[in-house]
Amino acid sequence: MAGYNDNRRDAKDAVEQEFEDKVIHINRCAKVVKGGRRFSFAAIVVVGNKKGQVGVGLGKATEVPEAIKKAGKRARKALVSVPLHGTTIPHEVKGTFGASSVLMKPAPEGSGVIASSAIRAILEAAGVKNILTKSLRRDNPHNVVRATFEALKSLRSLSDIAKARGKTVADLQ
Repeated sequence: MAGYNDNRRDAKDAVEQEFEDKVIHINRCAKVVKGGRRFSFAAIVVVGNKKGQVGVGLGKATEVPEAIKKAGKRARKALVSVPLHGTTIPHEVKGTFGASSVLMKPAPEGSGVIASSAIRAILEAAGVKNILTKSLRRDNPHNVVRATFEALKSLRSLSDIAKARGKTVADLQ
């Protein structure tokens, strides 16, 4: 029985190794109590395999490494698949969360990732290499990250659209 668990653990470790973590933002919070201030930390972490899988998580703790670890765990639970069209996204998309909006447009080869630091981290973790983005309205990192994630979730590949319409990919092109 021990051999079975070891094999499962090895497979899980191989999947974990495939994903790369990146800290987007760390926020320090202070709670004023009778004896002084109590500090806690909130971390936003993005996890991706650079092949179209990406997740974002928020972790809160009294220590920074603990908050980052929690955020990474939550990000792995919230993984989504991003349809890629070569090294860019299949179509223009806009994501909104709270007061933040993010506009993303596919870009030709060689353009690079033109984005703010929070958006750039998510797109690079997803494996996007050429894209144009614009952060509209507010620039709160929490809302920008969530707006970016909403935009990526709403992306649809050409084959998905063709299937929904009952046509072939050749009919749509």
